[in-house]
Amino acid sequence: MHFKLIIALIEDDKTDAVMTAAREGGATGATVINHARGEGLKQSKTFFGLTLETQRDMLLFLVEEHLSRKILEKIARVGDFENKHGAGIAFQIDVEDAVGVAQQVKSLTDKVEDEL
Repeated sequence: MHFKLIIALIEDDKTDAVMTAAREGGATGATVINHARGEGLKQSKTFFGLTLETQRDMLLFLVEEHLSRKILEKIARVGDFENKHGAGIAFQIDVEDAVGVAQQVKSLTDKVEDEL
């Protein structure tokens, strides 16, 4: 079984909704890193040296490759990435190898076979 790593940088108030959508798409879990910061096309505004920006979370999903595009699209839809400037970004990268995923492989085998 091959995996992809989906990395989503989202507004922190959408974390729970994005996690739910990813699970509905086939993700078996995630790692959340709170209080991420970043900049997009426009620099963050400041007020007396304090940055005026919403908090971001980084979500990491290790998902089966055949499910990855559907999960990525669900994340984008729930995160409202395409309609709201600065709402977030998500992307996937290939995973060459992974350990500690035996339980996920067992639970995903039937689901992936149904998708194919």
